[in-house]
Amino acid sequence: MGSEDNVLTFSAIRGVQAGREYYGAMCPLRVVAKFFVFDEEEVGAELRAQRSINRSRVPELTRYIVENPKDYIFSSITASIDGNVEFKPFEANGAGKNLGKLSVPMTSRFLVNDGQHRRAAIEEAVKERPELGDETISVVFFHDAGLRRSQQMFSDLNRHAIRPTKSLGILYDHRDPLSQLARHVVDEVSFFAVLTETEKTTISNRTNKLHTLSSIYQATRTLLGKSKRSKVAAHEKDLAVSFWEETGKLIPDWGLAVDKKVACAELRRDFIHAHGIALQALGGMGASLLADDPSGWKRRLKPIAKIDWSRKNGEVWEGRALVRGKISKALTNVVLTTNYLKQQLGLSLSAAEQQQEAKLQQYKPSER
Repeated sequence: MGSEDNVLTFSAIRGVQAGREYYGAMCPLRVVAKFFVFDEEEVGAELRAQRSINRSRVPELTRYIVENPKDYIFSSITASIDGNVEFKPFEANGAGKNLGKLSVPMTSRFLVNDGQHRRAAIEEAVKERPELGDETISVVFFHDAGLRRSQQMFSDLNRHAIRPTKSLGILYDHRDPLSQLARHVVDEVSFFAVLTETEKTTISNRTNKLHTLSSIYQATRTLLGKSKRSKVAAHEKDLAVSFWEETGKLIPDWGLAVDKKVACAELRRDFIHAHGIALQALGGMGASLLADDPSGWKRRLKPIAKIDWSRKNGEVWEGRALVRGKISKALTNVVLTTNYLKQQLGLSLSAAEQQQEAKLQQYKPSER
């Protein structure tokens, strides 16, 4: 990539989509930070509204680059160019006819169709670590005179983008200590090793899985009282594994599912313990138990074995884990389900938890 006579020049590959040429190029980060901006007053209000940046996301992306200079990775940015673009191929015919130099006047406007948060993070990262400016990111350029097609391009790119599931993100995230913890728990806890769905965040009736990796992640984070991306000590990993292993022993149906003596679909149909709300509540109850009795928690955990987890047990679960007979993942229901488990273990409720209990009694006056 070079610049002379107020022209930016990129080594590029030419392609065709929908009968229009587009170009792929490697662009230095300093160029992305400097030129991939536009004067909002010159761009229509509708375009600006669609492209408003969520500034709260930028610092996290910036830290990702700055803290991982040897192994960060960004996918391509897609940008529209409003200017007199010129592509000169290296060869008139053959394979080289689509390889060449792309020249763009510096007076052109570069409007980012996909990757605005990446662009903003790159700008901040280059300010903090100027040496990053010579590194590159792949950019797909579309020539769009007057930027007339950009609004539709933005809509099309985002409508058809598919985000990975939470479970898959946890499975593949090797930087986040809590993701590492969740994978460790799944590997080491005998019940989870067999019964965990590691890719999807929902479980179909045809699968032989009972829990999702994302549910175990959240429940274990709650158990240990960890904030996002907190570090996890070795003894905390051991404690989490021990807690879930002991808990699994007190829910016999989990063992039956491991031994294939009962179908997971039947458990999810008939029991609360086969759903994410139960894991989350067990994690919340466990956090209180570990704080209340760090040395005798295993003995104190035993009443879990006497709980009737059946969805038919509406006297207990309606209003807590169930709303009109259906599982509810709402925060209030997680709190109320946690409350019940804590009560079975003789653990005290906080003022906020007691307040939720009072509201439940209003919802279920027949129990008063």
